Amino acid sequence: MCSSNPRNILPEPPEELKRLSAELATLIREKITINGPIPFSEYMEMALYEPGLGYYSAGLQKFGEGGDFVTAPQLGNVFARCLAKQIEQIGNKLGRYEIVEAGAGSGILAADLIKALQESHPPVRYRILERSAHLRQVQKETLEQLVPQWMDKISWLDKPPSEGWQGIFLANEVLDALTVERFCVENGSISQMQVTAGPGGFGWFKGSCPQAMQDQIQAIVSSLDQQPGTGYCSELNTSLPAWLQAVSASLTKGLALFIDYGYARKDYYQPQHRDGTLICHYQHRAHDDPFKWPGLTDISASVDFTALAEAADYCELEVSGYTSQAMFLLACGLDEILAQNEFLSERERLKVNNQVRSLTLPGEMGERFQVMALSRGLDEDLSDDLRGFSFSDLRYRL
Repeated sequence: MCSSNPRNILPEPPEELKRLSAELATLIREKITINGPIPFSEYMEMALYEPGLGYYSAGLQKFGEGGDFVTAPQLGNVFARCLAKQIEQIGNKLGRYEIVEAGAGSGILAADLIKALQESHPPVRYRILERSAHLRQVQKETLEQLVPQWMDKISWLDKPPSEGWQGIFLANEVLDALTVERFCVENGSISQMQVTAGPGGFGWFKGSCPQAMQDQIQAIVSSLDQQPGTGYCSELNTSLPAWLQAVSASLTKGLALFIDYGYARKDYYQPQHRDGTLICHYQHRAHDDPFKWPGLTDISASVDFTALAEAADYCELEVSGYTSQAMFLLACGLDEILAQNEFLSERERLKVNNQVRSLTLPGEMGERFQVMALSRGLDEDLSDDLRGFSFSDLRYRL
């Protein structure tokens, strides 16, 4: 479970935001009063997605310097320009193709991808799967400003496409925001970490673990080289296969690309990760208290990429590549972008160099972020020769 760092290290939010958080906390408390302690996944779902009050549903700035965290697209267009090379390879093979992006954030990645692709082989349309009405508006404003000529080819989806389509499904920093269960191992038994409410706020409660979840955890534990000891706590995404099936079922031919921070399973469940990977962000400060100001704090967990590969098997998708973000970007022409630096001003060169460092250094995003490609219907020679995985293929770690 989360460790007990002092709660007063974070800046106080404005009174108006405190009231919104208190309103959400009241709804969660009412649910607990009626049902008793709830699974952490239910708490996380409400904290992030409760209509009008959850972190991704309320009208709060989340991305960039004024938000709570910075994603790769916020750093500049280097990330998108490299990613476009992988998309272009698939697009050239398919002919007519489209892009469906899940959770498009501020919309800047979509804009930069369209710019990078429009001179070579652009998609016939770009669709965004976004459940937050507020973020939809942010994305629309971004795209209207940066690629106004494309607005008739851009649309938003409430749910995954139902009709068959071919192209690229893109999910950058989406999987880490899917709800997870928390569990704890003690004296050989497994407890489900649930959420309860008391006079001091929300807290952890060790409940009985549902049999299906217990079977999953025991299978994971038995596959590890080192067994976790008593007091070991971590996370499990029990909804991943169903989510992947929902977003990929209509993809008849193409590639699904997932970029996120995470590990292969044997690294994810290392004994030294004895408190799991759950992390919260508020005003560019990372902390470990998911119960602090619900609705104002982002909650996420690292991705178990082995679980994603297993979900791919369930969905009849082929795992066509797995590597670090640094190796993916290098394979997708990062050196070509750097070679163009000599034509830039000193200030612009510095900006590009700073982007590259953040995207590729091991202590930054380079190793912490991983990239996985899942394919369906592609020729075998193409699915085994994806550009982004030509420098390094880590599928053996899965």
